[in-house]
Amino acid sequence: MSLISPAARDALEHWLAAQRGLHNAADNTITAYQADVAGFLSFMTLHHGDSQGLGPLARITVSDMRAWMASERDTGIAPRSLARRLSAVKSFYRWLAEREGFDPTAVLSTRAPKFQRKLPRPLAQDAARAMLEVAPQQSETPWVAARDTAVLTLLYGCGMRISEALGLDAGTAFDQSVRLIGKGGKERVVPVLPVARAAVDAYRDLCPFDLVPGTALFRALKGGALYPGQIQKIMRQARMQLGLPSSATPHALRHSFATHLLEAGGDLRAIQDLLGHASLSTTQAYTAVDTAHLMDVYDRAHPKAGGRR
Repeated sequence: MSLISPAARDALEHWLAAQRGLHNAADNTITAYQADVAGFLSFMTLHHGDSQGLGPLARITVSDMRAWMASERDTGIAPRSLARRLSAVKSFYRWLAEREGFDPTAVLSTRAPKFQRKLPRPLAQDAARAMLEVAPQQSETPWVAARDTAVLTLLYGCGMRISEALGLDAGTAFDQSVRLIGKGGKERVVPVLPVARAAVDAYRDLCPFDLVPGTALFRALKGGALYPGQIQKIMRQARMQLGLPSSATPHALRHSFATHLLEAGGDLRAIQDLLGHASLSTTQAYTAVDTAHLMDVYDRAHPKAGGRR
């Protein structure tokens, strides 16, 4: 951040601290925010040919924003990534404008580039079941196979993120439900199916390490916490055996949980709560149910739909 003035650098650090403290942003998010906004501030310094203190930053114009966007596009950045950078810059400017008392319209009115949202690709129900059967077979060690079964069952049976499953404490009680800490530190409670409880219990019984409260529930071979990459590797091996596409990842099991619930007539808002989504539109993108099936669910469930067929 050598091109950035001390005042702008201090403002950026204070904003990042606010994101950590007030919004409980994850470390990876903070790192991305810092890089995105620092890159923007550095560009403005070079664009204007002088150090951008808080005064010049408050006077950034629509033309300046267009120049930055054009410069970013020239690097070959994907529209989705540019939209993310612009979002970070806008968030910083909202905070800075409120603090310094200037009009941030030139920045906030800048339109993000259009991009086609990548819809998730869930596994078919038979493929999801096959994955839960074949993935644990990648290890001949009984406790490791039981561990992998438990992790994948939590992803597909409870809709957990891989980070949530692997972040579970060894003291977690798997009763009728379990409390999770999701993105942004948000808590939610999800039901635990008997098959998921049984899978976790089987793993606990076989695990050779002391699963005491305050330590990780799921362990690697040497006893340390299990990392996502290890589960990803197991699924990669299993999908090759099953002839499944590269989209068959741990996260795809979470997508499959949502999609298969909706296919069975589940309520979209209830699924939103189970997944921990802040926006219903996010849940809608998560579920890959075709229109014909949605109409079938409508026919069966809506009180005024009788006799449509």
